[in-house]
Amino acid sequence: MLRSFLIYLSKAAWAQRLVTGWKFAWKAASRFVAGNTIQDAIRAVQELNARGINATLDHLGEGTSTREEAIKATDEIVELLDQIGGCDARANVSIKLTQIGLALDESLCAQNLERILACAKKHGNFVRIDMEDTPYTDQTIALFRQMRQKGFQRVGIVVQSYLYRTEKDTRELLAEGACFRFVKGAYKEPPEVAFPKKADVDANFDLLTQIVCDASLAAGAPTVSADGRIPPILALGTHDPRRIEFGKNYAAKIGLPKTAVEFQMLYGIRRDLQEQCAAEGYPVRIYVPYGTHWYPYFMRRLAERPANIWFFISNFFRK
Repeated sequence: MLRSFLIYLSKAAWAQRLVTGWKFAWKAASRFVAGNTIQDAIRAVQELNARGINATLDHLGEGTSTREEAIKATDEIVELLDQIGGCDARANVSIKLTQIGLALDESLCAQNLERILACAKKHGNFVRIDMEDTPYTDQTIALFRQMRQKGFQRVGIVVQSYLYRTEKDTRELLAEGACFRFVKGAYKEPPEVAFPKKADVDANFDLLTQIVCDASLAAGAPTVSADGRIPPILALGTHDPRRIEFGKNYAAKIGLPKTAVEFQMLYGIRRDLQEQCAAEGYPVRIYVPYGTHWYPYFMRRLAERPANIWFFISNFFRK
C-alpha cells in the first residue's frame, strides 16, 4: 500500500510542487542524485572510477510534454556524451525514451534516439535504453530493434523481472544479439501484467539470470571493455544480496568468467555491496543520475526501500 502511494506521488504534479519547495527535500535527494549539472555528474564518476567502479550517467527527466522539451533533453544527452568523450571517465549513458519524445510522437523520439546513438558511436561509447512502465514496453523494444537494424550495435536495453512477458522478450532479444540490464521493476503495474508477489519476481529474476548467463557463455563470454564503457551481455541491476549471490554462483557453476557478469547498483545505495563485488573481481557499474528533474526518481527510490523513507523523514526533522 505504501509503495503504491509513493509511486502515485512520483507522478503527481501537485506533490512535486509541494516536495520540491521544501529545502530539506533536496538535501535528502542529494544522497541519490549526483547534482544538477554535467560537471557535477562527471566529478561523481571520477570519484567512483578512483574506487575501481564504472558508471552509467542519466540526465534525469521523463514524460516531456512538448517537442521543444524533447529536443532540449536530447541536446543535453549529446553534450553529456561529448563531455565523457573528452575525458577519461569510465562511463556510458542511460536514457528514458519518454524524455526524448516517446509519449508525444514516436517518429520524433526515433530521430532523437538516432542522434544520441550516432554521437555515442562517434565516441566509441554505449547507450542503455531504460524500461519505463508498461504503456511504453512495446514501443521501447520496437525502437531498440529499429536502431540495431540501422547499424547501432552499442546499445542495450533494460528488462523488468516483475513482468510476465519478460522471459519471452529476453529469449527473443537474445537471439538478436541484445545485451541486458535486469531489474525487478520500480513502477506500479496491475496483476494482469506483473507478478504481485515478491517471491515470484525474485524467482523470475534468477531464471532470467540463468538464461542470459547460458547465452553469454555460448557467445564466447564477452567481457566489459578495457575502458569500462562497453558492458558485457549480462548486467544485474540489484541491491538484493540473494540475487547477487545467485548470479555469482550460477556463473561460476557454468564457467562464466567474472568479467562477463556486471553488477549495476544505484548511486548512494549499498556502497558496501558495490565494493565487495568490485573487490571480488566483478565489474561494477553505478547508475549516476543528475539534473534538476530529480523528484520522480527520488520518490521511486523511497518506494523501493523503507530505509530510504526513514532517511527522508530524519532530514525533515533536521530542516
